[in-house]
Amino acid sequence: MADCDLLVLGGGTGGYAAAFRAAQLGKRVILIEQAKVGGTCLHWGCIPAKAMLETGDLLAKIGKAADFGITLPSASGSAAVDTAVIGARRDKIVARMHAGLTSLFKKNGVELVAGRGTLIGNGAVAVALVDPHGAPTGESRQIVATDIVVATGSSVRRIAGLEPDSKVVVTSDDIVTGAFKPKSVIVIGGGAVGCEFASYFRDVGAETTIVEMLPAIVPLEDRDASKELARAFTKRGITAHVAHRYAEGSLVRSDVGVTLSIEPVEGGGAPIALSAELLVVAAGRVPNSGNIGLEATGATVERGFIQVDAQMRTADPHVYAVGDVIGGLQLAHVAAHEGLIAAQAAAGEAIHAIDYVKQPRATYCRPEVASVGATTQELERDGIPFVVGQVPFLAIAKAHIGGDADGFCKVLRHAESGVVLGVHMVGPKVTDLIAEASLALELGASAAQLGGTTHPHPTLSEIVGEAALVSLGRSVNF
Repeated sequence: MADCDLLVLGGGTGGYAAAFRAAQLGKRVILIEQAKVGGTCLHWGCIPAKAMLETGDLLAKIGKAADFGITLPSASGSAAVDTAVIGARRDKIVARMHAGLTSLFKKNGVELVAGRGTLIGNGAVAVALVDPHGAPTGESRQIVATDIVVATGSSVRRIAGLEPDSKVVVTSDDIVTGAFKPKSVIVIGGGAVGCEFASYFRDVGAETTIVEMLPAIVPLEDRDASKELARAFTKRGITAHVAHRYAEGSLVRSDVGVTLSIEPVEGGGAPIALSAELLVVAAGRVPNSGNIGLEATGATVERGFIQVDAQMRTADPHVYAVGDVIGGLQLAHVAAHEGLIAAQAAAGEAIHAIDYVKQPRATYCRPEVASVGATTQELERDGIPFVVGQVPFLAIAKAHIGGDADGFCKVLRHAESGVVLGVHMVGPKVTDLIAEASLALELGASAAQLGGTTHPHPTLSEIVGEAALVSLGRSVNF
């Protein structure tokens, strides 16, 4: 007889979402986690990083105090930065959220087992138990489940020759658990994570340089968003070398920092020498699919990612997988959605297949970047007729009131049906504003419906409605 109906391997966002939903559906659920529940997002990603970025935003606001009629007591007018306090505040937020999450296991009746689980086939998992600090206890337990959800997450990608030492070469894991205060920083990787940390370090006073292999920073975003962020970063003094890569073997470490060379990806150009006190490697993440016993199941793995169908089910009918370990959009809110689908599918409940195009994306640098749906370049590639409606924050009163009017909102609608195909934003609080656009795409709304919805005035949200109206040639405010 099975010990539980559903066993979840991994306590990150996707894992605990699956566990709680299955329990709500009346299933007996056990979740195995070898570290702390909450996973990358809570402990090494979303939450601690955004807590640090909030300090950067506040520093930028303080820097504009005179514009708001406030005279700072300091003769220089500058604000001092204490990274130890930043770290302590960050860690307090993480601890508070972790305590709240832990309490939900009891509330939902989910058994939490501290240990490292290995799939051994036929619904069985061997668990090497650990103590509250994650150290092996030497004890073990075997658990048999009717269905299993694999939610083992991902780890930072390592680059040969740029191995982290937690001192002068670091990863995101080091930054969100440390208190670094360098005078200069090189960030390898211009995606969401790289741009967020570049933004943070620049805000706390470091000379900052980004190196990105692709032709633009945040390369997965709409090309206009990438251009706008690059313009804003240049204005802030952040240097970005796009279409460049690390020249293998050029890194030299010392007690005071690093030196290295970068070279054009296409070749033909001269290498560029760079030096800084800190090198941040932010080149993406790799799935944690090895050494968990997948070979004992019928699951298929390609390039490290577990393959699943629309129900999050693997080729083994009783094994599901969700989150970073299946690839695609490696975002916490997407993992949660996948976890809910897997739980409901395992419980025999009706599900709707996740549409990844309709999943919102958010980057919390300054200015923020947020988007949902297709990009301009994707619509052009697919030959889909579309119309653009774009409005700058310069046209929005609340942006001026808040002292931040950089950026824009861009709505892409189908040229014939009028359905909203994509919304792309750069600017203040756009990671919050994107929720409206996400709902619009989920409901299949038209630009007329989005623009015809009353947006309170004065608010930043007005930019969404105005951009939709511009795409129709009906804006009365821009």
